[in-house]
Amino acid sequence: MKIEKRFLATLNRCYSCNSIEVDGQTRILLATEGEGACLAWSAPDYTRSHAVWEGPGGTMSIVPIPGTNGEFLAVQKFFRMFDWEEAKVVHVRPLPGEKYEVTDILHLPYIHRFDLLTVGGRHYFIGCTLATTKAAKDDWSNPGKIWVGEYTGVGPLQVRVLKDGLTKNHGYSRLVQDGVMRGLVTCDEGAFEVTPPQAPDGEWQVRQFMDWPISDISAIDIDGDGELEFATIEAFHGEYFRVYKRIDGRFVRVFEHPEVTEFYHVVVGATLAGEPVFIGGCRRGKQQLFYVRARQKAPLELEAVLIEEGVGPSNAYVLHEQGRDILVSANREKAEAALYFVTPS
Repeated sequence: MKIEKRFLATLNRCYSCNSIEVDGQTRILLATEGEGACLAWSAPDYTRSHAVWEGPGGTMSIVPIPGTNGEFLAVQKFFRMFDWEEAKVVHVRPLPGEKYEVTDILHLPYIHRFDLLTVGGRHYFIGCTLATTKAAKDDWSNPGKIWVGEYTGVGPLQVRVLKDGLTKNHGYSRLVQDGVMRGLVTCDEGAFEVTPPQAPDGEWQVRQFMDWPISDISAIDIDGDGELEFATIEAFHGEYFRVYKRIDGRFVRVFEHPEVTEFYHVVVGATLAGEPVFIGGCRRGKQQLFYVRARQKAPLELEAVLIEEGVGPSNAYVLHEQGRDILVSANREKAEAALYFVTPS
């Protein structure tokens, strides 16, 4: 595949990224985890930006609301270690003239990752708090929780605790399998699969499927055998980027990135130019953005392919367009918002 980079903007502590559709046109969003802006770039050329908000910042997650004209939810005010008590979720609605209406819908201290899982037209909120309270940076004595509720779009969002006791509750990714949306949640206790109610009067389900410390996780069938492989970052903000395959009912490590250094932070299962890959990134060491592909499928052999070094990405997102894919990368350590256009070789 061929990859070409486009620098978008200097954005201090660039952290979150996603995209929305407004009046049939794609807008790519990138936001800072520090005090500052969320910016948008519009299709088809993504050359000019406008501000979604100038502040307050502290944006950990951005999630589009299905079935709307570009509305989305986002975290704000998740700042430094002692300011997370003010963290909240806001609803954002695009207005004419590249303006936006921003409304608080949920105050939830330490809210880090969240998502909307759709079942039969109903949108279920799942939110993950990194901790519950913290007296100091390294205080993990009051673990985080999984919070859930139904998002109706009317009034403040009501949530309840689904599961607690999740230490360093950092990682989340969405998994769609057999038409069912699920959330994968990771922490020091392991990895949990969370399934929303499949009927209006149904119950949430939680299933643990890994039992060692994991910071982040994503899944894709990278070798085309019909079974998911799982890429992980271990442990919290950890030194290892690993891939596991289930063999004879147990998870077997089939890949480890050759660079062992703290603060791996990106792990995304996606397709690039039609090829299933894991996208990875690290905020220390060589600060690489890379992807992992199957060099050989049977027996499975994986290899890492460097996209760029010295950028230190915090999060990445893949957008599929006609004839190309766009890898959106929040290159935090370089204070850079960037796009990587991917086409077949």
